[in-house]
Amino acid sequence: MAHPPATSAASAASAAPIVLIDPRTGRTRGSLAPARADRVAEAVGTARAGSRPWAAHTPRERERRLDALADLIEEHRAEYAALECAGTGKPEAEAVNEIGAVADLFRFHAGAARAGTAPAAGRYLTGHESWVRWEPIGVVGAIVPWNYPLLMAAWRCAPALAAGNAVVVKPAETTPDSAVLLAEHAARALGDGVLTVLPGDRETGRLLVASGVDMIAFTGSAAAGADIAARAGHRRVSLELGGNSPVLVLPDAPGHTWSALAEACTYNAGQSCAAPARVITLDENHEQAVAALTAAFAERQAGRDFGPLNNPDQAARYDRLVAASGAKRSIAAPGRTDGLWRPARLLADLPEDDPAVLEEVFGPLLTVQRAATVEEALALANAVPQALAASVWTRDLGTALDLTARLDAGETWVNCHLAQTAELPHGGRGASGHGTDLSALALQEYQRPKTVTVRL
Repeated sequence: MAHPPATSAASAASAAPIVLIDPRTGRTRGSLAPARADRVAEAVGTARAGSRPWAAHTPRERERRLDALADLIEEHRAEYAALECAGTGKPEAEAVNEIGAVADLFRFHAGAARAGTAPAAGRYLTGHESWVRWEPIGVVGAIVPWNYPLLMAAWRCAPALAAGNAVVVKPAETTPDSAVLLAEHAARALGDGVLTVLPGDRETGRLLVASGVDMIAFTGSAAAGADIAARAGHRRVSLELGGNSPVLVLPDAPGHTWSALAEACTYNAGQSCAAPARVITLDENHEQAVAALTAAFAERQAGRDFGPLNNPDQAARYDRLVAASGAKRSIAAPGRTDGLWRPARLLADLPEDDPAVLEEVFGPLLTVQRAATVEEALALANAVPQALAASVWTRDLGTALDLTARLDAGETWVNCHLAQTAELPHGGRGASGHGTDLSALALQEYQRPKTVTVRL
């Protein structure tokens, strides 16, 4: 098992150790001393030195090395899965599937970088030839969350590395394990200093933002994202700040709607930024939706089908939002309720300004609202600041496509939810941040264009 690296005496003396727990049991599984200024400076300096030879490689050579890293990830799949499960509490099957997606991301972006971004070339000025070079930004500081420790690191690292940047990854303080192992494998496959890991706490993240990195890629809360954007100054920032996904369920929704929503809502214990959060029905199918979702949730039990919440702070926040809700009906499914475990829950008949509607709950919970018309349902869907993802459930394809066009969200689905692949972009709007993860478009997050014009 990989362990976070030891710190210098100066760093250790300046910050209390972080105690790591296993969310499944609440038991301590280790500790680490969070990085402070000296280690942050060392990590960024190492990345700066590593970025030059890495950027000098041809796209073909970077692809070869990133493929080698993907090979190591797949070869050590069981070890990564054990680390992910210990840090997040998620079931082994979920972790194993996500590790396969991580390897795929490195392979996909490596190939996409070779394909290029179709630079413009031609004679736009009389007597001159012009073209555009796409160049790496330099050193990227990537701050990733605890809900998908390895997968979110890959979402940031794969395109950044494929574009020719070096990356310093700051994992969440509760889940550093798999990032440490990834950095060990990256050193073997990519070279020294190309991917560096910096375990620590929020202060470690602030120090990384204040350091000499050329860009910050952050996935986390809206408040933290706003703080990072303010501290970044003129440097580029890519922000994925969570969601509060509306789900428009029309009376002609297909029969698989309820089981699919229950599965998507409870995957990773609902701790997914794009998870379904706010079901919105019409008056005529409201009671049917509540009854069908209650039955579907009864088939998804905490402790059997999905894991616990990640940490005590998240569990307390979840409990606070549930307790503060003005819902007239609060329906909990069977499942574990001890420790950090929370069963799937429906909140129905609640006001539009309910805390569970306006805030991202980030747990196995669905609110169920009702509207008199489709237009009112659409207005409710677009009534919150977050705009990351949404879904529409209906057998009428024309209605579905019209609604997906009018929903304020960076990613929309019809009769499915959380269906994602490396080829398709993911990104938010409004309070959900800006920037693109996944797809070939993500490469441009980590590149900058340079126009070259030559007089003939």
